Amino acid sequence: MKDLLLRACHDRRRWVTCVRMSQKAYAAAGVDIDLGNRVKASLPRLLASTRRREVLGQVGGFGGLFALDVKKFRQPVLVASTDGVGTKLRIAFAMDRHDTVGQDLVNHCVNDIAVLGAEPLFFLDYIGTGQLQPGVFEQLLRGFAAACRENHCALIGGETAQMPGFYQAGEYDVSGTIVGVVEKASILDGKGIRAGDAIIGLASSGLHTNGFSLARKIFFEQMKLHPGSVLAELQGSIGDELLKVHLSYWPLIQAILKKFGGGRDIKGLAHITGGGFIDNIPRMLPKKCDAVIKKGSWEVLPVFALLAAHGGVAEAELYQVFNMGIGMTMIVASDKADAALRFIRARRQSAWCIGEIVRGTGQTKIV
Repeated sequence: MKDLLLRACHDRRRWVTCVRMSQKAYAAAGVDIDLGNRVKASLPRLLASTRRREVLGQVGGFGGLFALDVKKFRQPVLVASTDGVGTKLRIAFAMDRHDTVGQDLVNHCVNDIAVLGAEPLFFLDYIGTGQLQPGVFEQLLRGFAAACRENHCALIGGETAQMPGFYQAGEYDVSGTIVGVVEKASILDGKGIRAGDAIIGLASSGLHTNGFSLARKIFFEQMKLHPGSVLAELQGSIGDELLKVHLSYWPLIQAILKKFGGGRDIKGLAHITGGGFIDNIPRMLPKKCDAVIKKGSWEVLPVFALLAAHGGVAEAELYQVFNMGIGMTMIVASDKADAALRFIRARRQSAWCIGEIVRGTGQTKIV
């Protein structure tokens, strides 16, 4: 028996040694499992800060568990969306600031399902990188968690992939998936939109997460500036301006839908992201209606004025690439537009009546 125990101990030591050697070999190849585990040790605390009562199980499983409370709905419909933050990451790399793009990712996804009237339930992230940088990882996760808390959305898991040789040193990519829920009868599908309805625009904080490839070309190639360049018009550096957080409109949308009713007075919403006004507003329009957007009816942010003045870009393209200071549009019954504007502004959100719905063929027209 003693000999068997000694042999077992010897075999176990040899196995542990082999495991350690294999981990060192993997780390030498660029994937440090031990580092990944140490960095992820902070996850339970961050994820707990976003927890909703429907979340089940512990962090670190193969899948996140969420028990939907179906008693709250007659016909619950799940709504899901996946997105990224595009080349805004280039600015984060240059400024070595990464928490804001974490918030951007969550808020962008939240807005994409909010336009259907959906409450965000839970969010999952993906981070791909060549070599895991603990400080960067922690900033990203703090950003995810902060935005999830603000939107009452649980961060229930994600994936971090170390892929040496696939990304440039110091670079990474992020994407996220959100799942929400809406009552089937309350889905904002735009079917009630009619000629004469008003279009309300909610102010953006800046570029949000779209148009960065063109903005970087204008600022850094054509104007010969860099992220640290300070412009009087921006009251700060270009990098700080471009890293302003993509706003979440869900708390406001939730409040206004309760006040005015979705589908009756609030008839449709469009998140002004990639494609600007031209491509996004038609996604909610009936085929026999056009949206007429009136230039000069809102305050265009200085960053867009700079891009327009120095970019040499046709005006029509500006409204198809950038949000031009409007992050969300809302179609409202004309007799409720003034009341809706007062309600929105009382919640410290800048907003304007920026156009109207007319008969047409499902297009956006800038006039």
